[in-house]
Amino acid sequence: MSRLKNALRGHFIAPWTKGDTEAPEEGFLELAHYISDVSDDTDEETDDTGFYDGDGTKETTVIGVSGAYSFEGFYDQEDPAMAYVSGLKYKLGDERKVWHRVVSADGKKEWVGVAAVSAIVAGSGAATEYEAFSCTITYNQIPTESVITPS
Repeated sequence: MSRLKNALRGHFIAPWTKGDTEAPEEGFLELAHYISDVSDDTDEETDDTGFYDGDGTKETTVIGVSGAYSFEGFYDQEDPAMAYVSGLKYKLGDERKVWHRVVSADGKKEWVGVAAVSAIVAGSGAATEYEAFSCTITYNQIPTESVITPS
């Protein structure tokens, strides 16, 4: 089994409009330029319950998953993906939603779903530093997983 660099995994966003149920074929913007760190911030909700048909030891059941990724790097206002995220900073509710597409580092699988963009920072930091960029993109439901077929 080979090891793959994180930089090979792709994160893409596209505009979402209320009522959209299918991701667009085109128009995704890659969130990669000057991004130095992407953290998986997925949150799981669990229930721990013991049963009489066992020995009474609690079993853990995952009852909810909220997939999320946090991005950090330097802000480039001319980068289309960063500019789009920056434009969401003072939006609320549905106006913060995007399509989020994640492509595995080996390019064989993708996960796509509607997500909310939060914790947007587009220009911040000490005077001697480059402007900071960060945000968190959280799926609103479990994304659709599919196999990518080579074209």
